Amino acid sequence: MASALSSAESFEVRVLGAQDVALARAMLAMFGRGFDDEQTYSGKQPDDRYLQNLLEGDTFVAIVALAGTSVIGGLAGYVLPKFEQARSEFYIYDLAVEEAYRRRGIATGLIERLKRLAAARGIYVIFVQADYGDDPAIALYTKLGVREDVLHFDIAPGESAA
Repeated sequence: MASALSSAESFEVRVLGAQDVALARAMLAMFGRGFDDEQTYSGKQPDDRYLQNLLEGDTFVAIVALAGTSVIGGLAGYVLPKFEQARSEFYIYDLAVEEAYRRRGIATGLIERLKRLAAARGIYVIFVQADYGDDPAIALYTKLGVREDVLHFDIAPGESAA
């Protein structure tokens, strides 16, 4: 898919496979800049084999937006097989676009590509969360889906606090 960035620029949206470890690393670096959290995304990256296994598996999807050979946007998420019915959901875990390329349809292009991939795999719903105060994300997701107000809790693994 190509979409206009400006009169002279365009971008390509691509689903990553096992051969795309370098692009996955570039996407991680872009997430670090986009989320202002470079330590999390670049400080302890896994080895190439780990990333290859993740990219070729059935439960993880990475999609990048490229301007030439540069990763300017990315989406990463997980296929969640359900137990109550023989179906799966998809959770968008990370989605970011380089600051200089925002508001040009790149995030929408990433999600549109995911929608086609999800339909081809028989995934019945895609879901994502946004934080209060992240108005651009809320506006994007409101444009593309139905808003549900929920509470999110992080529970640390380990021994019980009781």
